Amino acid sequence: MDIANVIAVVTGGASGLGEAAVRKIAAGGGRAVIADLNADKGRKLAEELGEQVLFQEVDVTSETDVAYTLEAAADKFGPVNTVVNCAGIVIAEKVSGRDGPHAYESFSKVIEVNLLGTFNVIRLAADSMKNNPANSDGERGVMINTASIAAFEGQIGQAAYSASKGGVASMTLPISRELARYGIRVMTIAPGVFETPMFSVLPESAKETLGKMTPFPNRLGKPDEYGKLVISILDNPMLNGEVIRLDGAIRMQPK
Repeated sequence: MDIANVIAVVTGGASGLGEAAVRKIAAGGGRAVIADLNADKGRKLAEELGEQVLFQEVDVTSETDVAYTLEAAADKFGPVNTVVNCAGIVIAEKVSGRDGPHAYESFSKVIEVNLLGTFNVIRLAADSMKNNPANSDGERGVMINTASIAAFEGQIGQAAYSASKGGVASMTLPISRELARYGIRVMTIAPGVFETPMFSVLPESAKETLGKMTPFPNRLGKPDEYGKLVISILDNPMLNGEVIRLDGAIRMQPK
């Protein structure tokens, strides 16, 4: 897909990996909707990037919010042909800890936001995208989801997070197979340890230690590197139905 023709909804687009995707799409001449619960950051980013970007306050688990955002994007820019799902939450909680068993509510919340929220956006966007005019390759849309290396090497305390991201990774192929008939591609990125707001509370020494776990480059990943992969996926029509690890060859240890 030509980046200049991209009309994207980027969930979690106000910061971190989502913000990087928004910036890359706008820099390439595309248009993007920042779909995020953080209104302050979202509006600030939209103001910075100008007319190519629109902010919408969105809860990805809400059918109403997501449907409205797709309509708002179409009204502003035209029919959405790209989704980048970055919205997510993370917790660290043991199945059996000092204070008792893992809270059922917290496990459910992580699954609701990370997995069900991603699927909610996919299903509603796909229903709209299948009516888009096709390009010369017959392509009508691209879905890019965000999993994590925790989907494959979850650490102690990551049962909920790993389950949610494992679900995102596992549904990539079946959804891509189903949507192929409409010319809609589905891809997932599984980032390693990236320097995102999730790590902003850590001291620099802790960030350095985490970065050194990555064989090469021997550092934390940069959101811009995630954004570059988003652009590569959009640009290459043969990328479909796959989970790409973006992790510098790291393989996480139990803890």
